[in-house]
Amino acid sequence: MSALAWRHAGDGLLVDIRLTPKSSKDGIDGIDRLADGRCVLKARVRAVPEKGAANAALIKLIAKAVGLPKSAIDLESGSTSRIKTLRLTGDGDRLSAVLGEICSE
Repeated sequence: MSALAWRHAGDGLLVDIRLTPKSSKDGIDGIDRLADGRCVLKARVRAVPEKGAANAALIKLIAKAVGLPKSAIDLESGSTSRIKTLRLTGDGDRLSAVLGEICSE
């Protein structure tokens, strides 16, 4: 899919994610297009969606995948929704390239 699920914003990237909690394993499954036309990064975590556990697991997963400390990632929106936006603080061009590599695997 040619469209991206992330965009440059200030000192990093904003990444739109569709999270599936209670999965059999943690992982990033590429890019998907929602019914409204938006593109999202598909991710799944084993954590349950209670008391922020799935959000914390998502941040840990993304941090490890792109090589950032967890403190450099913030949940921008969607704390109780499957569709979330994360703010990744760092070199936006490098982060974009890393996400592109992850999605092409």
